[in-house]
Amino acid sequence: MKILNKCYGIIPCRYGSQRFEGKPLAQILGKPMFWHVYNRASQCAALRKVVLATDDNRILRAAEKLDVPGVMTHRDHASGTDRVLEAAHILKLQPDAIVVNIQGDEPALASDMLNQLVEPFQSSEVMVTTLARKINQAESQNDDRVKVVFDKKGKALYFSRAPIPYHRDGDEKQFYGHIGLYGFRMNVLEQFVHIGPGRLEKTEKLEQLRLLENGIPIHIVITEHESIGVDRPEDLKLIEKMLSR
Repeated sequence: MKILNKCYGIIPCRYGSQRFEGKPLAQILGKPMFWHVYNRASQCAALRKVVLATDDNRILRAAEKLDVPGVMTHRDHASGTDRVLEAAHILKLQPDAIVVNIQGDEPALASDMLNQLVEPFQSSEVMVTTLARKINQAESQNDDRVKVVFDKKGKALYFSRAPIPYHRDGDEKQFYGHIGLYGFRMNVLEQFVHIGPGRLEKTEKLEQLRLLENGIPIHIVITEHESIGVDRPEDLKLIEKMLSR
């Protein structure tokens, strides 16, 4: 893979959370959640380095004890993507680097998803990548499950919390659910943060729409892997069962 030495994974880990404060430190099978994410991400051969980006000394100290590389970032970032950019600057990544934003609350992450995410960057035309998988109609009705539609070349047309596309004639219903992992070229990541939120982003509360509103294409990679995140403390039991298997 030509891009092997240019890909870096960054895991944003914020301590504060309305639904689950201190989530990155939640214990799963005797290790904090961030360790499981890092351990799985670091198994991806396409990533030259994986680093934790946090805003809290408690997380950074725990990472140091477990030999997980980490950097301290500001507390006032509006999103995880802003935190990823600051970490990329701290790491002094070059303009042609490929930065992978890895969700810090997915301890069951399949490392192959990261390989799939960076593969399209073999083409110089690809600026941003993300993942999607087929979902059923029942899943499409969930507002928390973001849907995506894309063109024949795999470029995203729109993301929405609504079930898109709308099947007017009631024929076969095919939907794709978005998985919130992103790959950015470093210069596009900087552009994304500096543009600021757009109208559609504010309406849907989906930051990836900022790119589409500003004419920056997002390449969709279809994956067979499922994304399972931890949103609330009660989700930990399910994750522990999965990892135990």
